[in-house]
Amino acid sequence: MVQSLSSPLFEAKGWMKLLGVIAIIEGVILALTIVGIVIAWLPIWMGYLLLKAAGSTETAHLSGSSVEFVTAMKQLRTFFTIQGVLALIGILATIIAIIVTIASGVLVGLAGSGFFGS
Repeated sequence: MVQSLSSPLFEAKGWMKLLGVIAIIEGVILALTIVGIVIAWLPIWMGYLLLKAAGSTETAHLSGSSVEFVTAMKQLRTFFTIQGVLALIGILATIIAIIVTIASGVLVGLAGSGFFGS
């Protein structure tokens, strides 16, 4: 039963490993910058989670271990939770940047038109 349930993930384990390695490399490169060192742990952790999930999936599929399968699912749940939170933060940051850009453009336009009495 575990083998049939884990089959789709088992077939994708190579992609999980590739993305895990890429995320870790991204984190290491990010850590080389002054600002990046603060957040570099996130992609490294996410890459680690993907690598562990791929390994747990492989073990679950080959051995039929339901414990390993549940472990893989928990690791993927954590990965996607972090990814979702980061996506929401990115969307909010983009909206704030757009609002600030528009507001500063309007203020510059008003200042240039003499609206503030200059």
